[in-house]
Amino acid sequence: MNPAVWLIRNALKRPDAPALADGTLVHATWRQFADRAAALAGGMRSSFGLEAGDRVAIVMGNCPEYLEAKYAIWHAGLVAVPVNSRLHREEVSYILDHSGARLVFTDADHLDDVKPLVEEIGTLDRVVLTPSPEWNDLLVSTAIPLAEHSPEDPAWLFYTSGTTGRPKGATLSHRNLLMMSLSYFADIDELSEHDSILHAAPLSHGSGLYGLPHVARGAVSVVPASRGVDAKEIVDLIQAWPGMSFFAAPTMVKRLAGDPVVASADLKNLKTIIYGGAPMYMPDLEKALDVFGPRLAQIYGQGETPMTITGLSKDDHANRSYPKWRERMQSVGTPRTDVEVRVVDENDNELPIGEIGEVIVRGDVVMSGYWNQIDASSETLRGGWLHTGDMGSFSDDGYLTLRDRSKDLIISGGMNIYPREVEEVLLLHPAVKAVAVVGRPDSEWGEAVVAFVVAEGAASAEELDQLCLDRIARFKRPKEYRFVDSLPTNNYGKVLKRELRAVLAED
Repeated sequence: MNPAVWLIRNALKRPDAPALADGTLVHATWRQFADRAAALAGGMRSSFGLEAGDRVAIVMGNCPEYLEAKYAIWHAGLVAVPVNSRLHREEVSYILDHSGARLVFTDADHLDDVKPLVEEIGTLDRVVLTPSPEWNDLLVSTAIPLAEHSPEDPAWLFYTSGTTGRPKGATLSHRNLLMMSLSYFADIDELSEHDSILHAAPLSHGSGLYGLPHVARGAVSVVPASRGVDAKEIVDLIQAWPGMSFFAAPTMVKRLAGDPVVASADLKNLKTIIYGGAPMYMPDLEKALDVFGPRLAQIYGQGETPMTITGLSKDDHANRSYPKWRERMQSVGTPRTDVEVRVVDENDNELPIGEIGEVIVRGDVVMSGYWNQIDASSETLRGGWLHTGDMGSFSDDGYLTLRDRSKDLIISGGMNIYPREVEEVLLLHPAVKAVAVVGRPDSEWGEAVVAFVVAEGAASAEELDQLCLDRIARFKRPKEYRFVDSLPTNNYGKVLKRELRAVLAED
């Protein structure tokens, strides 16, 4: 099932109905959306000589053109590589090079970073600014028929950070995306052509993935005109577009729930808020339920099994009279319809209820592997199960609670940050002898990055901060630097990060 076929079907059924919206204004009807995707597909194949299976990257902030480009890529039988627009230039360069991208669609905010990469990356032939005269020329190219493909053909390379500091490209097939979309209908919400989805979170991640089931049902895809998260604007958009849902990190839900504009607004058009990507503190969740009512649903997933491992339904959230309601709200819910989920020991033996082990997943939504990383794929998918690296346990009524993250992942504002990636950058400073990065609980961001630094000579927090800003995304840099004489280690010399977390907890 090529997702681009949904555009064609909606164009036949409701040609003049809105499909894409820029704020409160209609950007494209379904007929226009389908026609533009087919024309862009023709232009990519004819003007740039792209062939089936070639990778095309998107490096831009949220905008209606983002969706036009993505569905055109699929219409042409190409593979989409949506890149987090908040990444540093060097991180973007690595992803484009590793994926073998031949073409990049970008916007004015990222053009200066992306355009020079044509000279640096061997496979990269062209960068197209969106919008621009070149983009407009592609829009009037000769349309081509929908490309044929196998269900197992790659559709989306979802680059997610790895423990080595280098991102890995989870290869999501057309089947994976279809199963994720069907699972949305089974477990999150039924949708119709009278609904809408707000893309306030990045289209390169959760919002873009959950946009698929909305497109399948003919719902309107709405991008804020501000391209940001503004409470007043979001309230206006909820009132303008019926049946609105959106995906958000817990930090965004908390901010909106605490804004007086939202608390006093008419939210009758709001259908569902899906949150995930980080824990949500109980007081924040209760406040959000007071403001938004029974419209919240939580999902737990990874890029390797997009948005689909477990979920807490809207009914779970609404049932406050249930004796174990608070306990359930601190879990990540029950396994989704299309997957099997187990908790296992170090030998992959399933553990009894209540015992803590690694969470593993199996199902047609799970990726086929990491792009061009055979060893990492074999290790992560050993035995036919996706090994998440997350530690958890099941309750006697089937709810999964995450207890720890075996890979020390830090989640700040819904964004994944792997400590080793930050540590490797900090160790570039000549005065830094050793460093350990951990996360501390943060009421606003979920977690904040803290670096414990052992230095020989002068190394200021300002210098280390600039070092990070020069090499990694801004959101990954430490919020605090603690200079210490030594780091706690075990008998084998391994840094005991749990002791560093304990220091932060005491403070």
